[in-house]
Amino acid sequence: MLRVPECIQDCTGIRVFGKRIRSLVFTTDVSIIRNCNADAVIAVYPFTPQPLITQAIMQAADMPVFAGVGGGLTQGLRVVDLALHAEFQGAMGVVVNAPTKNEMVRELTSRIDIPVIVTVVSERDDIEGRVKAGTRIVNVSAAANTAELVRKIRGSFPNLAIIATGGPTEDSIKETIAAGANAITWTPPTNGQVFKKIMEAYRKGDEHP
Repeated sequence: MLRVPECIQDCTGIRVFGKRIRSLVFTTDVSIIRNCNADAVIAVYPFTPQPLITQAIMQAADMPVFAGVGGGLTQGLRVVDLALHAEFQGAMGVVVNAPTKNEMVRELTSRIDIPVIVTVVSERDDIEGRVKAGTRIVNVSAAANTAELVRKIRGSFPNLAIIATGGPTEDSIKETIAAGANAITWTPPTNGQVFKKIMEAYRKGDEHP
């Protein structure tokens, strides 16, 4: 079992349809999804979104799924169609990327009942416009600047729900939580990284780690 860092439990969490979400595992690997104790999955990937991929993740997951539906490479009505399809499949929310226009956010929030989560990557992003368009949750992914950006968003929008990347260490996760994040996305080790440790132990004649 892959376990998210314990310090993520210090988050206040985000309540969606009666479920409190504090930790989200960032992966589309169904074997990791089935063997992780995160509260939810954030299933976004750097290719054109495909309903078949969402369906496979939804079928494998034993936790809520927030599904990526485009907004960067994929634009226009296809984003709406993908969001509707994700909702019909049982997704808890949909995630759109930073280039998504506010008009599209407004269209999505008017067409689906599940939350529309907008990714924020820098201070240049129009947070106020996103909120006016209907989003109630943002996903902050600003690399090393994530905690600082979370702090600024929290100062301007005290009631906005914030998901944020926690970074590579417990200290960076704690800093992001202290800045005002309600939930943390955690990037797990890959299958290859997990296998490497196991195979090294086998080669030495050790027990399964």
